[in-house]
Order: sequence, then C-alpha cells, then structure tokens
Amino acid sequence: FEEAIQLDGLNASQIKEIREKAEKHAFQAEVNRMMKLIINSLYKNKEIFLRELISNASDALDKIRLLSLTHDDALAGNEELTIKIKSDKEKNMLHITDTGIGMTKEELVKNLGTIAKSGTSEFLSKMTEMQDEGQSTSELIGQFGVGFYSAFLVADKVIVTSKHNNGTQHIWESDSNEFSVIEDPRGDTLGRGTTITLVMKEEASDYLELETIKNLVRKYSQFINFPIYTETVEEPIEEEDAEAEKEEATEDEAEVEEEDEDKDKPKTKKVEKTVWDWELMNDIKPIWQRPAKEVEEDEYKAFYKTFSRDSDEPMSHIHFTAEGEVTFKSILFVPASAPRGLFDEYGTKKNDFIKLFVRRVFITDDFHDMMPKYLNFIRGVVDSDDLPLNVSRETLQQHKLLKVIRKKLVRKTLDMIKKIAEEQYNDKFWKEFGTNIKLGVIEDHSNRTRLAKLLRFQTSHSDTTLSSLEQYVERMKEKQDKIYFMAGTSRKEAESSPFVERLLKKGYEVVYLTEPVDEYCIQALPEFDGKRFQNVAKEEVVDKLKQKAVLSQRLTKSPCALVASQYGWSGNMERIMKAQAYQTGKDISTNYYASQKKTLEINPKHPLIKEMLRRVKEDAEDQTAADLAVVLFETATLRSGYQLTDTKAYGDRIERMLRLSMNVDLEEQVHTQSSAGNTKKMLK
Repeated sequence: FEEAIQLDGLNASQIKEIREKAEKHAFQAEVNRMMKLIINSLYKNKEIFLRELISNASDALDKIRLLSLTHDDALAGNEELTIKIKSDKEKNMLHITDTGIGMTKEELVKNLGTIAKSGTSEFLSKMTEMQDEGQSTSELIGQFGVGFYSAFLVADKVIVTSKHNNGTQHIWESDSNEFSVIEDPRGDTLGRGTTITLVMKEEASDYLELETIKNLVRKYSQFINFPIYTETVEEPIEEEDAEAEKEEATEDEAEVEEEDEDKDKPKTKKVEKTVWDWELMNDIKPIWQRPAKEVEEDEYKAFYKTFSRDSDEPMSHIHFTAEGEVTFKSILFVPASAPRGLFDEYGTKKNDFIKLFVRRVFITDDFHDMMPKYLNFIRGVVDSDDLPLNVSRETLQQHKLLKVIRKKLVRKTLDMIKKIAEEQYNDKFWKEFGTNIKLGVIEDHSNRTRLAKLLRFQTSHSDTTLSSLEQYVERMKEKQDKIYFMAGTSRKEAESSPFVERLLKKGYEVVYLTEPVDEYCIQALPEFDGKRFQNVAKEEVVDKLKQKAVLSQRLTKSPCALVASQYGWSGNMERIMKAQAYQTGKDISTNYYASQKKTLEINPKHPLIKEMLRRVKEDAEDQTAADLAVVLFETATLRSGYQLTDTKAYGDRIERMLRLSMNVDLEEQVHTQSSAGNTKKMLK
C-alpha cells in the first residue's frame, strides 16, 4: 500500500499519517466471487476495462449535471464536466479522472466493497449460463453495474481518489484481496470528482501506450456524451540557447517547460521540445441530433454498442424526428438477440433500455412505461426540447407529453419491425421476439391490427417456412370464410390430431398453435382481414348444456374425438390453465369455461365403431364392448389433447384389453416364485 501511495504523489510524512490511520476492510464474499469470475472469464478480452471505467465516469457526470439543474451550487467545486486519461509509463500507472458527482467515504466503502446478494446471484448464474453456451460475457459486467472490477484484469492495485460535494476527499486502495479507505492528507485536490489510478500488471503495459488508449476510446467510447481527453505529445519548434542545448536531456526524455524569451541571449537556434497537452478524442455531435442521411451505417452500429453495452450489432434501427404536439429526436434499435431475463418479472421490472434526454442532458432511464411491456426489448434514445429540465423524475413520469412520446415511439417501432426483410424476420426476429408480438396483440388494443400483420405461425402449407396471416388469407380456398387453427404442445401433436384429418384431406390449410401464449393471442384477435378464426377442436353450434355423442363430419382416419364447445377450453388451453392453477393454488373446477360440456364425435365408417355396433346389437349387455367403449372414449380424450382425471382406472382397463387379446385369464394373479424363475430364464 505504501508503494502505491508514494507513486500517487504523497510525501513521507503523509505516508506515515496514512499508515497510522488507514482503515482496513474485507471485501464482501459476493464481491470476491464476482471479481474471480470476471478475471477468469474475461482474461482474453482485457481491453474492456477502459470501456467500463469511462462508462462509469460518464454515469457520474450525468448525475452531477442532473443535480445542477435543481442545485445552483452543485458545480461550484469544478465547473468542468470532462473525462481525462493520463498515462505514466515511468510509474507504470494509468489515471482516469472525471469531474462527476464523486463519492463520500461511506459511498466508497459501500459502492466498491459490497454488492446486493440478489444481483450477485443473478450475475453469476447468467455468466455461467453464457459461458456454457459459448457466448461472449463482456457486456454482462456493464449491465449488472460491476464494470469497476474489470480494472483488476490489467492492474495489480487500484487506487480511487474521490471528492463529493458533501464530504472530504478520500483515498480507496485495493490489491483485490482487501481494501483500505483513508482521508486524503493532501486535502481537496480534485474540487469534485474521481480519479481511478491503475498500477498496471507487467503483461498489461501495452495499455499505457498512447495509441492503444486512443484506439480503445475510439472503438468503445466515441459516443459518450462528455468530452474525453487523453494526454498527448506535441512537438512545437521553439528557440533556445545554443550553448544551453549541450546541457539538455536527450530527445527521448519527455518534460514540460515554460521559458520566458530572453531578447538579450547572444545566440539562438531552433530545436524541438516535447510538450504534453490534452487532445479531445470524441469531438462528435450527438448522433441523434444529426440528420439521418448524414449518418453512416457503421456509426449507428458503433453508437449502439457504446450506449447499450451490447457486443453484437443491432438487427435493425430507425432514426427519426417527431413533430406536432411534442417535438423530439430519437434512434431506436432492435437488438440481435433477446436480452436475458426478458420475461422475468414481466410488467413489473423497470425498462432501462430507453434513455431520455432533455436538451441533450441525460435525465433518466428509470421508466416503467416509456414503452409498453411487450416492447421491453427495444433500445434507444429520446431527446426532446419540449420537456422541462428542472423537475423530478417522478413528476416527469406523470407528464402528459410523455404519453404522446410513447404513442409515437410505438408506431415508429412497429414501422421499423415491419421493414425487416422477410427472411431475416422469420429466421431471426421471430425466433427472438415472436412472443413479444403475440403479447402485444393481447395487450395493445389500439395497435392490434398492425401487430396482427407481424404474426407468424407454422401451418400445414409448409413443413419449414413460417406463414403470416396475410399469406394464409391469400391461399384460402374459394368460399372459405374462416381461418382454421389447431393447438397442441408441438407441431407433431397438432397435425396428427383427429380434428384436422378431414380439413387436410380436402386441401384446407390449418394453422398450428404450439406455444402456450398462442391461443390467448388468437382469442384477443377475433378476425383478420374480415376472416374469423375457427378452432377445429371446438364445435360451432351445439346444445351447450349437454354432454353428448354425435356423428362426425370432420374425422376420416380416427374412430372418435372429444370436441370442446364453442365457449369451452381446447385440450391445449385446459392443460395451460391447470398448470397455472397448480402454481397459484387456485381451483378451476368451478370456472365457466372449464365447466362447459364436451362432445364425443364418432366416425361411423371406422371399423372399430362398426364392430362395436355389431357386438352391441348382438348382446346389449356385452361387458367387453362396454369396456372397449370406455377405453375408446378415454383414448379420444388423450388424442384430443385433454387429460384424464383417473389414470389408474384407464391403466386397469388397458390391462384388461391386453389380457383379452392375449387370452390371459382376467383373474390370474402374479406368482412370485415362478415369476422370479421365469425372469432368470429370460436373462440367460
């Protein structure tokens, strides 16, 4: 620790004072686990440490700028809002300084030494999951707010000097095993903000090279909304005393000097002197403020990666200016893949993928309803001059103009999705976000028609290609007035259902609903392009109060099938509802839809039905025929997607049928000894 502090510019007496007053702390167990995981998993991608530290600096600057809108003295300690990066090869150190909000002593201990256990568990599980799948994990650390610890990828020691407006300047230091916090004996040298000093590992010395630093800033951080400066070398030509030149250091020594020109010097000559200065690395206007036609495709991709902390390129984007009741500029992106945990706490978890700016000042991304729940995967920025700057986030959330912004964002998002190429839409977008579109049909009444055009389903038309409802309607047979669908747990189950036999034989196309949300989606969408949906597992017109058997007009191969009433649940829906009821502990037996009677449809041409009829005519009391009828009914129940209430009785009846078919006495019992002997013979 003493060595690090010496390198940080403290004198001997100050070091002694620090040694006596230093407060030692142990890292929370979760932090230790996280640091080890980060170091072990990202050792091949060490360069992301600079991206994370710059991003944290930008967050700190966002906070102080937002605070300054309501507190006039917030910037009193330092008017600048900048990030500066300085390399010190002689001392093997890299310094990243921001003039952000800074941290008090308590915040240094809390923010850098502890982390919420729930967040740790989620991070660790997702990191492990992504590693198992062979995916890049570098963006995870930023998403979980643990990017600071990536500093230990390249540093043996990390020293954080920080000054908050509400506290004195303190120094935090760690070698990743433990950390110390002390008040800075030098007093207030920052005014406000934070300097992170990395004592670099021997193998990480390349990150002290100016060109390496510049390249990393351009690669990861060129779209950060605050100026980023790197200390760089300029070599101006100056006049010096020719005799004095002999006493100068060699050309390779870098030093900064200020000299007053002496007109009385007898002899001068022009020589090159090395001078250090600050070079601005991201002198770029916010990309969303520029006309869309002036922005290159690569710029959109680079901007997306910077602000979203996603290592993949976006699938699609839209850049627009909205005018009318409220004027704002925006860029929205569809990510290449669904964010992890997309449906965890669906509807209750805040959406932080949309960042709101007011007059180029970042205000918040802590919104529950900037976008509707089903579009919780969309990322982007919104910048408006019409919203007030000096109001709290809570007040802003209730602002009437936000509702107008939301409405326009949804329309533009749906336009963007609609323009994704058909092949990419079916192969990539639908795989990642198809469930979101279905939820949109259920939840968003005002945009239901637009969303319906984005739906894709498997159908009997193709074994591999998804179909839109629009394509289905175009292929409908003449005089066909309904869109036929069949629900099941898989395509195989749906297409092998007895309910679709006759339709397929006559050449009608059937939509297969294989996801739990599909039937809810269709129920919310009663028609498409004037064509109503028809569940082929339900009857159209029956006596709703009777359980009955009727001759079937839909069966061709199967002997019978169990059909739900028009207002009852299909087998697939009943399975879903029972599973949900089991999880919540509710009783669905009294549910209106569950209580609707079902109809047993019989195929009179099937040989089994014919044989049963013959047996009953010969002997109305034939017990075998009665058992066969019950087994046939129970089998139809299963084949129609429903569950049996008494599976034991079903199993017993199947055993009886097997005994009869194999001429085994119905009363014959299992004999243990002979059974064991037979088993041994079989094994031999």
